[in-house]
This record gives sequence, C-alpha cells and structure tokens, in this order.
Amino acid sequence: MLYYLFNYLEKQFDLFGAGIFKYISFRAVMATLLSLTISMVFGGRLIEMLRRLQVGETIRDLGLEGQMQKKGTPTMGGLIIIAAIIIPTLLFAELNNIYIVLLLIATLWMGFVGFADDYIKVFKKNKEGLSGRFKIVGQVGLGLIVGLTLFYHPDVVVRDYLSAQDYCDDPAQLANGFIDIKSLITTIPFLKNNELDYSSIFSFLGEDGYVIGYTIVVIFIVTAVSNGANITDGIDGLAAGCSAIIGLTLAIFAYVSGNKIFADYLNIMYIPHSGELVIFCAAFVGACVGFLWYNNFPAQVFMGDTGSLSLGGIIAVLALIIRKELLLPLLCGVFLVENLSVMLQVSYFKYQKRRRGIEYAREHRLFRMSPLHHHYQKSGFHEAKIVTRFWIVGIMLAILTLATLKTR
Repeated sequence: MLYYLFNYLEKQFDLFGAGIFKYISFRAVMATLLSLTISMVFGGRLIEMLRRLQVGETIRDLGLEGQMQKKGTPTMGGLIIIAAIIIPTLLFAELNNIYIVLLLIATLWMGFVGFADDYIKVFKKNKEGLSGRFKIVGQVGLGLIVGLTLFYHPDVVVRDYLSAQDYCDDPAQLANGFIDIKSLITTIPFLKNNELDYSSIFSFLGEDGYVIGYTIVVIFIVTAVSNGANITDGIDGLAAGCSAIIGLTLAIFAYVSGNKIFADYLNIMYIPHSGELVIFCAAFVGACVGFLWYNNFPAQVFMGDTGSLSLGGIIAVLALIIRKELLLPLLCGVFLVENLSVMLQVSYFKYQKRRRGIEYAREHRLFRMSPLHHHYQKSGFHEAKIVTRFWIVGIMLAILTLATLKTR
C-alpha cells in the first residue's frame, strides 16, 4: 500500500524522496524492521492476552527434563508470526504480483489449518487436535491452488535470452532480445545443464496430463515441508530459528533469480517479477527472528501449529515459485531428518513388534524418542544446546545450498 502511495506522490507531485520506494532493497529493509517491531512489541501484548484467555499448552508427560515446567505456557503464538509477515508485505510489496498473492494465500491458508488444530487442543481440551485427515485436506487444498496457479497463470513465466527465435515469431518481442515463455522447468542442483522440465517427465500422461503430474508434485512438496516444520517445532526456538535461516537463503535466491544481471552472471534462469519476493522473505525472516525474542529458551510462548504449519507452507511455496524445490532436501535438511526420524522409529517399531513381539519392540527402539531432537534430550543434552547445534547445522546446509549457484 505504501508502495502505491509513494509511487503516486512521485508521479503526481514529484515528492522528494518518494522514488526510494521503487527500490527492492529499501523496501526489504523496511519490511524487516517493521516485522521485527510487530513481533517484539505487539507480540508481548498478544502473549498477555493469551494468558488472560488461558490459552495454555497442554503437556503430555514424556519423561523429558524440564517438560512439565512448560505446562500452561501460552500457545497459538504463530498469530504473532502471521501478523508480522502479512502487515509489512501489504505495506511494502506490489500487491498485484501473483507470487506475492500466492504467498499471502499460503500464509493465511495454513495459518487457518494450524489455528483450527490449536483451538481444538486448547478450548475443546482434545489433545489430539485437528484430525490428521483434515490437516491433509488443508495441505492438499493449498497444493492444488499453488500448482494450478503456477501452471495456468499468464504472469508465471521464465525469460529466455538464448533461444528466443525458437519460441516466438513476434518481431516486437524478438526486438527486445528475449521472450517470456510458459514452462515447467526447475533447477537441478550440482549439474551443469541444470534444468529439468516436468513436462518431459509427465509426457506419458499426454498434453492435458502435464498439469495433473505437476500438481501432484506440488501437493507432495507442500505436505512434506509443512509437516517437517510442524514436527521440528518441539523445543524452544528450533523451528523459528531454522525457518529464519531457510527464509534468508530463499531471499537470496529470489533476488538473483529476479535480477537480470545476476541471473546472467550466475547462468541461472531469470524469473520476471520474482525479485518482489525479497520483500516477503524479509518480513518472513524478521517475523521468525522477532518471535525468538519470546520463544528462545525458556519460551514465554509457543508458536503452535498456527505458526509451524504456516512456516512450512510458506517455505514450500517460496521454493516452488523460484524453481528451487529440488534444493529443499538440502536446504531443509533439519526438517527432513526430523521427519525421517519419526518415520524410521515407527517403521522399526512395527517391524520388531511383528518379528519379536511388542515387549521386545518397546525395549529396543531405533531412537530413544522421536523426533530426533527428543532423542538428544533423552541422551542428556540440554535443550538450548540441541537448538544451537541444529541451527549451526542449518547454517551449514544453507551455505551448501547457496554454493549450488556456482558449483556445477
């Protein structure tokens, strides 16, 4: 909104300094500062309101050190994160940008699914929360919206400078030296000719079947990443810190993908209008860091599913938009390992139960407890040390991910 206001003031009244709002870098800085302010200042007021409403976390006794001390800690703190993302984005981003619209939808959509889960846990006193199938319906619904939009929307294009003659006979476009094409290509890390076209993978489905195959891939990614973030949110500051690292990395990718000079230098695909995503990413990182003001050990508030599902959904949609979804297993390595630890624990337990009986299976688990961060808690590591070391691993994975820009 401020972007349009100052753009109008510059055009109509030649207002001094109004032109600075044209620069993505300035708006990203302002979005970050506002996001931090909302999280840190208004977050405290929201926490007090949650306390008055007795919106406290219900804790199951899992035998973890310091666990029962957290009983009654306000939850639904994800509302702080959502507000700190949406408000700066509305103020500083171009709201007619389809990518910004998609991310706002993803934030609110998954926020609503997570809020429903938290509401049932807190106010209905049901520890199970929202039924798993309803969560999946919400994730599939978002995947459908994102997949179909990216497939059909005319503004979702990749700019081709090398082979424009092969794609277009329009003299006006060819005179510019480029052509914007609809394409399902994505980036394959560590390969020199690192573009994969989904249409070639799903060619057996026929021309109309491309959209089905691509949408299934999008649904899988949205579901996997949002569940990974949700599982990672088990100890103070872990999910928020890891998400901030991932968000900053995706902001860098968005900036270079939306900048012709950097895209040409790095020999990566240029995605028109994707530079605007930097403003959203800046608000996202600011929201996560600001939330840590209250969520670091010992936490004064938990984000709940309201926050964790939103964070995961946002990360998945961001990666899909900038064609970096195949980098998610590396970039979101912490989420992936947390997810895998649960899957392996359950599978191994069932295997041992079937072969040697339930008593043996209970005494010989693969991990002391899953997800993985609980395994380390059971091993005697302090919660704060686990979080710090997971952050360090997240930073290392982010650096490796950024290295794929030139390491091929």
